Amino acid sequence: QVQLVESGGGLVQAGGSLRLSCAASGRTLRMGWFREAPGKDRELVALIWWTGPRTYYTDSVKGRFTISRDNAKNTVYLQMNKLKPEDTAVYYCAAGTNSQSWSYWGQGTQVTVSS
Repeated sequence: QVQLVESGGGLVQAGGSLRLSCAASGRTLRMGWFREAPGKDRELVALIWWTGPRTYYTDSVKGRFTISRDNAKNTVYLQMNKLKPEDTAVYYCAAGTNSQSWSYWGQGTQVTVSS
């Protein structure tokens, strides 16, 4: 069992920045950040593997968000720059033990971007 603890959400004005952190109690294959806005499905925002350089970003955040990891701390980060009101959502960290599914989820952290 892997526990994920997120931090770093908050309220920011459009154009501002936030950095989310996700500390994992154990190592898995890959880590992802998802978000869920009111009335919308949960979507994958970015993901990273614990080994190697591979990352993925959904189109709407490319060039603005950066996912990174600190293997020594078992922590994954999501640096969010140039935030827009449409980025407002609850952001969830997830861990996958394989490339097909996500086995563990964090509790979620609210990100609110005001216009």
